[in-house]
Amino acid sequence: MQKRQPIIAQPTPENLAKAAETLRNGGLVAFPTETVYGLGADATNRDAVARVYAAKGRPAHNPLIVHIADSVAAESLALIDERTRAVMAQFWPGPLTLVLPHRPDSPITDMARAGLNTIALRCPNHATARQLIALTGRPLVGPSANPSGRLSPTTPLHVADGLGEAVAMILSGGQCDIGVESSVLDLTTNQAVLLRPGAINAVMLAPLLGDVRQSIGNPDQPSAPGQLLRHYAPRLPLRLNARDVAADEAFLNFGPNPFAPKGGVMRRNLSEAGDWEEAAHNLFAMLADLETSGARAIAVAPLPDTQDYGIADALRDRLTRAAAASHHE
Repeated sequence: MQKRQPIIAQPTPENLAKAAETLRNGGLVAFPTETVYGLGADATNRDAVARVYAAKGRPAHNPLIVHIADSVAAESLALIDERTRAVMAQFWPGPLTLVLPHRPDSPITDMARAGLNTIALRCPNHATARQLIALTGRPLVGPSANPSGRLSPTTPLHVADGLGEAVAMILSGGQCDIGVESSVLDLTTNQAVLLRPGAINAVMLAPLLGDVRQSIGNPDQPSAPGQLLRHYAPRLPLRLNARDVAADEAFLNFGPNPFAPKGGVMRRNLSEAGDWEEAAHNLFAMLADLETSGARAIAVAPLPDTQDYGIADALRDRLTRAAAASHHE
């Protein structure tokens, strides 16, 4: 029997209202953000959150990001200090997730927090996402709308291909602007720790927080979303720093590379101009393209050195994890 495909809908007022009703009734709706598409569910409904874990095949010990419409909503979900308020004022709405002490009287189900005494909060900088949260009237969990460990979706078709009938509706926002997941910043201790690089980096945070330590934490016991080693992986083995490409490999290049090898099944360039933001925007979409090329594996060209430690760090992080994950298949 052919699987039912989810409805891909434009974010009209009528469709947003239907999506919000689906969420209030415990269903799953995929929605666009500026980073990647999220798989939305009512964060206060344990059964709905359980459906997210089941749809993704996500380990139950891996907590979810809770999406909220504005910084005011954070006050009822987490313990907020002046340092956190300053970060929210400067970087929200935006591609920054904050790991904070959880309020004991918060309505968020413990399953969304993986039973931890912390909560991961984000206010997305995307009109459709924030309208959906506001119309639903509840915070929404919103992990990337893909099977756990696979490439994060940056288009509605990526969501449909990965999750199929598990999701009732996909609100379309075209291709996501940034293309890699949010930065994750832990503010539960005096020392701010960047747990996952993204479009917002430690240098940008330093004027507010001073020295920001960078750490991926313990992948076996994640304290926040995005720490598992097996993340962001295409279905094909992926090797980095490739200076040659086999006839049965696909090739992912970056910039005007005079040393790029010839040949391969399919070739893509993250950014012909060598622009890191364009490369991040294209990363998951191009990997998804290459993994359906019929190639045996994906070879990735060496990335150039840069003093830009923002989105470039995020790009290196996702490719490094993808390569590591492909060696553990």
